Amino acid sequence: MTLTSSPPTTLPAPATPAPVLTPIEARVLGTLMEKARTVPDSYPLTLNTLLLGCNQKSSREPLMELSEADVAGALNTLKDANLVRESSGSRTTRFEHNFQRGIGVYEQAAVLLGLLVLRGPQTAGELRLNTERWYKFADISSVEGFLEELQDRSLEKGGPLVVKLARGPAAREQRWAHLLCGPVDATQTGVSRSSEGLAANSTERIERLELEVAKLRETVHKLCLELGVSPPDQG
Repeated sequence: MTLTSSPPTTLPAPATPAPVLTPIEARVLGTLMEKARTVPDSYPLTLNTLLLGCNQKSSREPLMELSEADVAGALNTLKDANLVRESSGSRTTRFEHNFQRGIGVYEQAAVLLGLLVLRGPQTAGELRLNTERWYKFADISSVEGFLEELQDRSLEKGGPLVVKLARGPAAREQRWAHLLCGPVDATQTGVSRSSEGLAANSTERIERLELEVAKLRETVHKLCLELGVSPPDQG
C-alpha cells in the first residue's frame, strides 16, 4: 500500500531538546530506525543483531567496525536521551527507537533523517529512491518539502535538523546533510567516496566508448571505400 505524504495535524513534541549525537550513537539510532521498517518480524533488535546492522557493508556511509561495547555505550546514552527504549516481554534484552517522538518530527521527516544518518549526504532524488523500503513519497517535490521544513525548523522547536550543501562540480542537484551530530560545513559538496568512485568509473566508461566509436567509424569508412560508396556523414 502506498502511503501518502500528507503530515498529521499535530506534531509530536520532544520531551527534551535533542542532544548532539556522536557518529556511533547516530549509527545505532539509524540502524534501529531502518530495521524497524525493513525487517519488522525481527524487531525490536537484540544487541548482537543491532551490532551486525551497524557494521554491515551495504547502505552505510561511512563504513564502521564497531564493537559490542561501542554499541552498548551508545544505547545507554540514547536511552537517557529518550531516543531508544528497552522492550519487555522477552528473555533477551531487545531495543527499539523512539526517534519520531524523541526528536519531535513527522514520520516522513524521520525517514529522511534516518537515511541521511545511515548513508550520508544525498540529493532529494537519491533520498526518494533510497526510502522506497521505508516510506513511499509521492514525488521528489514531497521530499524537498519535508527537507525544507527541517532546514527552516524554528529555534523554539530545537532549530534546523538538515542543511543544503554546496553544489558539486558538474552536479545537477545539491545534496542535503543532517545536523544530528552537530553543525557541518555547508560549503562542502557532500560527495561521498562511493560517489567519487562512481564518477571516476563513469569517466573511464565514456572514454572507452569514445575510443570504440572512433574505431567503428574507421572500420565503416574502410568498408565504404572497398564497396565504392560514399562514407556516411560523421558530423
